[in-house]
Amino acid sequence: MTLADRRLERLVADIGPAGDVLRAASYRAPRPGPDGRSLAWICDRDGRPRLYVGELDAGSVVEPHGFVPTDLDDPDLPAADVDGVAWSPDGSWLACQLAPGGGERTRVLLVSPDGARRHEIAPGAAAVVLGSWSPSGSHLGVTIYGEGRGEGQACLVDLRDGTSTVLASGPAAVVCAVSGDGHRVVVRHGRRGDRRLELVDLRTGVRVELVPGGATVADARFGVTGGMVYLHTDAGRDRPALLAVPLNAGRPGIASPVAERSHDDLDLVALDPAGARAVLVWNVDGRSEAEMLDLRSGMLSPLPDAAGDVVTDAAFTRDGGGLLLASEGPTVAPHLSLVPLVDGLPGTEADAVLPPAPDDEDDAPDLLVTPTLHEFRADDGLTLTGWLFRPRGTLGATPTLVWLHGGPEAQERPVFQPLFQALAAAGIAVFAPNVRGSAGFGQAFSRADDVALRFAAIDDVRAVVDFLSRSGLADPARIGVAGRSYGGYLTLAALVRYPDLFRVGVDVCGMADLETFYARTEPWIAEAATTKYGDPRTDAELLRRLSPIHLIDRLTAPLLVVHGRHDTNVPVCEPEQVVAALRERGVPHSYLFFDDEGHEVHDLGNRAVFVREVVSWVGGHLSEASTRTA
Repeated sequence: MTLADRRLERLVADIGPAGDVLRAASYRAPRPGPDGRSLAWICDRDGRPRLYVGELDAGSVVEPHGFVPTDLDDPDLPAADVDGVAWSPDGSWLACQLAPGGGERTRVLLVSPDGARRHEIAPGAAAVVLGSWSPSGSHLGVTIYGEGRGEGQACLVDLRDGTSTVLASGPAAVVCAVSGDGHRVVVRHGRRGDRRLELVDLRTGVRVELVPGGATVADARFGVTGGMVYLHTDAGRDRPALLAVPLNAGRPGIASPVAERSHDDLDLVALDPAGARAVLVWNVDGRSEAEMLDLRSGMLSPLPDAAGDVVTDAAFTRDGGGLLLASEGPTVAPHLSLVPLVDGLPGTEADAVLPPAPDDEDDAPDLLVTPTLHEFRADDGLTLTGWLFRPRGTLGATPTLVWLHGGPEAQERPVFQPLFQALAAAGIAVFAPNVRGSAGFGQAFSRADDVALRFAAIDDVRAVVDFLSRSGLADPARIGVAGRSYGGYLTLAALVRYPDLFRVGVDVCGMADLETFYARTEPWIAEAATTKYGDPRTDAELLRRLSPIHLIDRLTAPLLVVHGRHDTNVPVCEPEQVVAALRERGVPHSYLFFDDEGHEVHDLGNRAVFVREVVSWVGGHLSEASTRTA
């Protein structure tokens, strides 16, 4: 057994009470209850993402109620994962967004904190998406999608009698916020990259756009007094910022910046219950930087660094005396921590809340690697970056897997990636770039791959390989490419356009044919995507040229294809086309199919299988490449 084999074996073996590092549970979405004691969160410690409720006392969760049942009554639906939760203002309900089978046809279920009472919103719809509660708790904002319809209806549902008011329509319409008096609502609508925020007066029906220009980021919250609306948006600017819009007699004035940076994206905004402070989380070269803003004085106070490099969520406790943060990092699984606030100012340390710290600190794995950030140039001179996870103790050029993230409006950041760690333990480096189209680098960068510009994004993958080879980081004879969702599409596109560059590939739920993707994905997903990929009604020839399936005879690298049965975002017809074409041509391939997954692999056991199969596939074929070139 080689040193790499022993390292991988240690990673997949139990490491004491901390459990299997590849199956480390994630704790996320902290939601303090209105009673000041209760805390709800989402966790997959029992296998899949579920809702948990406990009591927060002195920085620890005590008397946890455990799992709150969220199974739906429809026997034809698979078990549902929880992917969103919000307390009602009076604490009597938890609104849960559920994903049956991990798929896209989400449901919204109201559950009492003890799990005894349940009420589903719009049970007959194709999909329902959770929006915001009204401050009175009498209304809940949801978006309802009808069967076969590309536009959803953003509604306020009156929970007293079940009636609803339609506020906006569109492929991604959502109720962002309801004013304290219940008279005004902010709604978001528009396709990807062209989101708009509108203020709707429920009494008069008057609608006013709050800030001109389409946005990639668009959210809003009302100030406590009702005299201000705070916008988190990049409309009319390159970087997301916090803007304030005054309301004079209910009508919006001119938006002005409250917090902005010229080179950093504003990732998260959380307002305290009293409305005097806001937590701002900035994206600084992929890592998070958090600070407290006094909305009255404009004074900024830094927050202590979270244990993880990336903060994914933030929420004030109801008494305003603490701040709950969800964070993770390359060597830190997703967890929750509490920052105490004294006289409104943050303390110097964040205390772990969930999971509880292990009794034996030696249980922490010592094999995980921390990535380094690298900068390089695309063919046209555009600056690109990427994170390199390098195996411990290696020198010189190593076998390397290029991993391409999804989206494309997502960003590779230094988060917890068991697959990357397992590959590094097996002696394979991972380079995770942010090619054009990624988030985190401004709106212009995010739009640099739209429609016909996508060919340049495919060329960026070649630029990644050129950089790794020229810099001596990767062995050019042992480079593979892999990715998930849009990253799976980009993987296929790179394999067929630059077949000589790669010795192995892994396509995880990627689109192979944009024509069939548009025809068979959910209608609202298709309608929202036209601004990114092109419109099948007017850009059919372009979509054909961009589709890897039409060049599949050029794909020669052994390919592992991974997909989930319940994926209706990228339908199962996409991998089936690829597998059939490779079988017909005699190209080495394997198909890993999960019966109980959707667009992502959520089950902890399935994730371990996924990691093991990818490491085996990539490692085996890169080792063969080494033997052939020796």
